[in-house]
Amino acid sequence: MNTLQERIQQFRKMANDDPDNELGHFRLGQLYMEAGDFAEAVKSFERTLELSPTFSKVFQLLGSCLIQLDRKAEAIETLKKGFTVAEERGDKMPRDEMARMLRELGEQPPQVASPQPENDGPATGFRCKRPTCVAGKRARQLDKPPLPDTIGERIYREICADCWNDWYKNFSIKVINELRLDLSTDFGQKEYDKYMYGFFGFEDELASTTA
Repeated sequence: MNTLQERIQQFRKMANDDPDNELGHFRLGQLYMEAGDFAEAVKSFERTLELSPTFSKVFQLLGSCLIQLDRKAEAIETLKKGFTVAEERGDKMPRDEMARMLRELGEQPPQVASPQPENDGPATGFRCKRPTCVAGKRARQLDKPPLPDTIGERIYREICADCWNDWYKNFSIKVINELRLDLSTDFGQKEYDKYMYGFFGFEDELASTTA
């Protein structure tokens, strides 16, 4: 099994080879956090937000790193901005966690005005729950579950066709190639699933794989 430092090296290479891949930077930041290297994690999370400024979970993790580095003012600013992003997107889990962190720092979460309805074309009626989805009200639901299990059912209910195709046709291939995963092994399949859960923002599923 790969060590933590080996995984960091793998994702550092992935981030360097594909500098505009926000999930590569995001996962690298998570691994730096796991290693206790909060300064490097900050750099990875900041780059992630440059590429995907509405990725609300990243604000939460970045704020946590800044707290660990005793950069309280920056942490408060980050968490307030992240709370606003999460509230506007309806991302309840990171929103509630950032509210808790702000209160522990002696601050109150900001008041966020209700988002105004969009008027730039017809809506599909389907809302994708992936944190970095940009389809908005034009998100298209898959025709059927893409996998024959409960995760496939969840993807069908919560993830739009564009985000699934982005994972299946692009990022999953990079994960398999860069990490040299053998999906016929338990380890390879678990690692693959872990990055898929992170890609779609399935925090509960991701937590169960790292517990």
